[in-house]
Formats: sequence, structure tokens, C-alpha cells
Amino acid sequence: MIEVKNLTKRYGKLLALDDVSFTVDTGEVLGFLGPNGAGKSTTMNIITGYISSTSGTVTVDGSEILAQPKQTKQKIGYLPELPPLYADMTVRKYLEFMFDLKRVRLPKQAHVDEVMRLVGLEKHGKRLIKNLSKGYRQRVGFAQALLGNPPVIILDEPTVGLDPQQIIEIRKLIKSLGKKHTVIFSSHVLSEISATCDRIIIIAGGKIIADAKTDELSQVLAQEGQLLLTVDGSLADATAELQKIPGVLKVKRTGTQGQLSVEFKPGEDVRRAVFSAMARIDCPILEMKAGGDSLEELYLKLTAKAKGGKA
Repeated sequence: MIEVKNLTKRYGKLLALDDVSFTVDTGEVLGFLGPNGAGKSTTMNIITGYISSTSGTVTVDGSEILAQPKQTKQKIGYLPELPPLYADMTVRKYLEFMFDLKRVRLPKQAHVDEVMRLVGLEKHGKRLIKNLSKGYRQRVGFAQALLGNPPVIILDEPTVGLDPQQIIEIRKLIKSLGKKHTVIFSSHVLSEISATCDRIIIIAGGKIIADAKTDELSQVLAQEGQLLLTVDGSLADATAELQKIPGVLKVKRTGTQGQLSVEFKPGEDVRRAVFSAMARIDCPILEMKAGGDSLEELYLKLTAKAKGGKA
């Protein structure tokens, strides 16, 4: 559905995006994650055609954004970080205005009614936008992005400034959009992305540093795996035996009560070998659990190494 290929963007001497490439499949909800200044908004703006790239291409459903800008933009619904709302208009009048501006070729009243129902605005059509809460103004922004039923929806930091209840509601809305649309959701908050998206791309310093399914991300980010053991026996003998296991990188003591840390290559599963090794030397395992940094800690460590660029 979306193919971003070798995307580079320079602002004078500043390299904001450095050879960024990725694809998004039809019906996928992709999280685009990175710290402030990583290049997220720059990427979103290039995909939507708001700004041009220095080099590289963006293709949406077979249409290339620079070669066929009008055709490509018709396939994209975009919600920027600050929704483009006219505060003195009512919700319905604003959506009807955006309907005309986008030149949507659908029955006007029926389509606006449908979009308002999808985002939970059906009871607020006569209210002035300036009198709505931030959460409901964000819903109006979602509604304008959905006008025309574009196959691709791009959301740039859609939960910024919302309270916890509003964030939960927006998460549900994004998940529901994924049933009929391809969605790219950018954020700098890991918990937001991991709770909503099927797949996560992490960008830092204008480069992609990770691309994985949400439930596999911790394995991709980790430089090695780690097991924490508590054993009943000689720590010296246990250490020597554990170091013989293929895939084990390092064994070290972490306490005085029979505690060891076993670091191993990512993707390896050394648990059975650890049990067998301890059984051979009659050193019972009292406790074994996964160790290492949390997903948040891994994310912060990796992005800290790649500071630079501009979002």
C-alpha cells in the first residue's frame, strides 16, 4: 500500500532524514516512533506531499507523490499534530466545508453523517468547535481526515495534550480505523505506540534503527538476552559450567546469595541447556527469570546513541 524508498531530506547543512526506507501493508496499523527531533514529522509531511524530499520516492497505492501529487493526495487522510480547525464554525459546517474543499464525490449529507458517527460526533454537529474539549476537537480532526474514505490515514502525534480517558478513546478509534484503512501513527511515547499498533518502526537521528512486530520489538532492540539465576551450590563451578554452553556470552555474579547473571546471544534460547548444565554438577536452580533492561530502557538507550536530525 505504501512504499517509502531511500528518502532523504536536507535543510541546508542539516540532514533531517538519511536514506529512510520502509513499506506498510494494506490494513496495517504502523507505529512510527522516535524522540522529538528524530525525523517523524518530516517523514509524515513528505508522505502527505506537504513538503518535498531532497531525494527518494513515496508511492501510495501505486501513485508516486511527486509524479502524481493530486492523485496520491486523494488517497491520504492526514491529521497533523495541530488539527486544522476553524474554531468559529460548527462541527457539521466545518466538515461540510472540508468535504467541498477536498472535492469528495460522495452523497454529502450521508457521508458527513457517517464520518461523524464513526468518530463519536453525531450528537455534537451543531456545537461550535471552540466550545469543544481538546479530546472532541481531536475527533473533529479525525473526521476531516476520514472524509472521502481515503485508504491511507496518517496521524501525527494524535494524543498529545489529551487526558488519560481521552487517550483511551483515541486508541480505540485508531484500532477501529485499522479495520478499513492503512494507518501510520507517529508518536514519541512508546506506551502509546505499543498499545495501538501492529508493527513499530523506531527512527532516531533521521535513520531507522528498528522495525519489528510490536510483540517482537524487545528482542530486536536488545543487544543480548539475559537470564537471572539463583542456584544452590558453588558459584565458581556453576559459572565455569555455564560458560561452556553455546550462545552464552558472559556469566557474572550479581549477589552473595547464589545469584548469577547469564548473558546470551539474541535469538538464542539457552534455558534447557542451563538446566542440564546445573544438573550435571548437582547445583539445583532455585529461581530462573528473564533479566535485562525493560523495553523502555532499551528504547531510550538506542535513541540516545542516534541524537540529531530534526522532526
